[in-house]
Amino acid sequence: MPTAEELKRAALDYHRAAPAGKIRVTPTKALLTQRDLGLAYSPGVAAACEAIVENPRAVSALTARGNLVAVISNGTAVLGLGAIGPLAAKPVMEGKAVLFQKFAGIDVFDIEIDERDPDKLVEIIASLEPTFGGINLEDIKAPECFAVEHKLRERMRIPVFHDDQHGTSIIVGAAVLNALQIVGKDIASVRVAASGAGAAGIACLDMLVRLGVRPEHIRVADKDGVLYRGRPGLDPDGARYARDTSARALADIVVGADVFLGVSAGGVLKPAMVASMAGQPVILALANPTPEIDPELARAARPDCIVATGRSDYPNQVNNALCFPYIFRGALDVGATTINEAMKVACVHAIAELARREASDVAARAYGGKAPSFGPEYLIPQPFDPRLLVQLAPAVAQAAMDSGVATRPIADMDAYRERLMNFVFRTGLVMKPVFDRAKADPRRVVYAEGEEETVLRAVQTVVDERLARPILIGRPDVIAARIRRIGLRIRPGSDFELVNIHSDPRFPDYWQQYYALMRRRGVTPSLAKSFVRSRTAVIAALMVERGEADALICGLVGRYHKKLAYLLEVLQTDPGVDCPAAMTAVANDKGVFFFLDTHVKENPTPEHIAEATLQAAIRLRLFGIQPKIALLSSSNFGSRDTEGARKMRRALELILARVPKLEVEGEMQADVAMEATIREHLFPNSRLGGRANMFVFPDLESANIAFNLVRMMTDGVVIGPILMGVSRPAHVLTPSATVRRVINMTAIACVEAQIRAAPGRDEG
Repeated sequence: MPTAEELKRAALDYHRAAPAGKIRVTPTKALLTQRDLGLAYSPGVAAACEAIVENPRAVSALTARGNLVAVISNGTAVLGLGAIGPLAAKPVMEGKAVLFQKFAGIDVFDIEIDERDPDKLVEIIASLEPTFGGINLEDIKAPECFAVEHKLRERMRIPVFHDDQHGTSIIVGAAVLNALQIVGKDIASVRVAASGAGAAGIACLDMLVRLGVRPEHIRVADKDGVLYRGRPGLDPDGARYARDTSARALADIVVGADVFLGVSAGGVLKPAMVASMAGQPVILALANPTPEIDPELARAARPDCIVATGRSDYPNQVNNALCFPYIFRGALDVGATTINEAMKVACVHAIAELARREASDVAARAYGGKAPSFGPEYLIPQPFDPRLLVQLAPAVAQAAMDSGVATRPIADMDAYRERLMNFVFRTGLVMKPVFDRAKADPRRVVYAEGEEETVLRAVQTVVDERLARPILIGRPDVIAARIRRIGLRIRPGSDFELVNIHSDPRFPDYWQQYYALMRRRGVTPSLAKSFVRSRTAVIAALMVERGEADALICGLVGRYHKKLAYLLEVLQTDPGVDCPAAMTAVANDKGVFFFLDTHVKENPTPEHIAEATLQAAIRLRLFGIQPKIALLSSSNFGSRDTEGARKMRRALELILARVPKLEVEGEMQADVAMEATIREHLFPNSRLGGRANMFVFPDLESANIAFNLVRMMTDGVVIGPILMGVSRPAHVLTPSATVRRVINMTAIACVEAQIRAAPGRDEG
């Protein structure tokens, strides 16, 4: 781990890197012409203003307000740094803004206000209501934070949420629910000892009471000792948890407690106190950066305890990022006038339920490849789990509608979940028709690398979504061990077919069939046996060829060209196809773009290019996309007479001779393909209208370079490679393939298998 000084230096370098800070504002509409300017500002903007005067609710449809949150602080309680002031609080507020956008697609203005008087602070914030769809209060010290939030919620008709209070309380509620489920205790009977009576502490206790903890079972201590009835100086919120008790120290109230809740200071919970707690105690030591007790000390005192902290280097991190982006997402999407208790409780239960499912692959990658499963060290999801948005926002939105605070109710919750999924996986929109078609008639898909964790995680989703009927090739003991380690629910037999590479009874048939194919290529019977046993891609290809599987996925281990060669030893190419080709798509913020040929043919002839382009055009229609094809080179319509330009001109002739109505044009440079106005200027009456969505390159190197540059420079999500020209549905991926890419390719392979089973019925 880096030292504190190294971390500090790295953090400063991170924030200094140009442009300074972590956020910026970018326009969402084109502003390229005088007409654009007239629509965005004067005179066109007046139409939007008048529409809002007529109907104030139209503001969410005509401006960014419906997706805009203010993160507001006066700098009086910033992280563990204290009252460092609003200026020094700005890096934290920018960080909060980044999390809103990253996890939920919510835009944020961070606002740091130099005002400590609570009443004046309320006046300033309340006056901002016309600008924002919601207010996230941050790092305002107690007890002023209670009064500020309460007054703002009374005055404002938009959600106001003090994350230090309610965000923490929601995560704590989920952690306690799951911890008590693990230890088998009834929430109504447990006893709670709490250290800390500030904003977060009181909010957490309030949440536990809502979830079923009995108020009389709660004892609280702060820096001045136990909150007892009659203790002078208690504020109204602290007085609610004062009890008739002779206990005066934290050590007194911890004895026999089932749950310790610490939102106070490092080191206040001693090992001897932990030892005095009830059996299987649940300890939430949330002080940062030093917990109330280090987990190692707690476990040494009580090996049966379950521990959560606020730190990322320990299991069970109580992190507000698990909550605030998603509760605001749900609230904004239904136009909620507030975030009420029903919405918070719905969020608690959604988080708790998600943790009880298997951990996601994205979360595992974000946290060093570990794949935790529900248990004492995995009570709550991790912040990078992409399922949080789809799980939490609908739960919050539904609670808002059910409790009557939604001004724009969602009519179709399934469609809403799909829209959220599209944000999480940007391939979602383009893949939807493929998924729908795959689910209608799932086919048998065999995975050559069935032992790989990426494949196993993908298969879990494939089974859950009923996209296909999976077949895994591998060693049963290895697959079973990895399923257990990852915490998946799939089981051989009921969820997938398992082909044991050591003892499958079909193995003699496999090697003999392979030998029959390869005996005139120098392969002996013994070599055929060895080859089939050691190369699972060959087994997968044989299964598809024999009709034991409908499609195959391979390539997550090894080199692309070698895996492709194995497949072509068994599977033929399509009639009239001399060589297969591969198309890969990148989905980014500008749309979905297809690149051809990225992986197979190094220096294709015009005939190869024409054939691959026509096959690719058919595949685009699987996605419900009308192909707009650009044949790329360094020349624009004859401006240069290079080898690549000549090749693309000839390819265009061949394509149009076969499919005259196809929307394809070339040869042209990439910017001309992307921008219709440039193309119209250079080549009026082009066959290609608008922006191209499929780019055909003169050779593999240029295609692969362009694809990878676009993917990396735009943070794009990849679909493919989609292998075309092979007589059976077979796809070779790459070792960098993610779980989502495997899932996408499974659906594509399944649909291709459907089409090939009835070629006269469907052209794709």
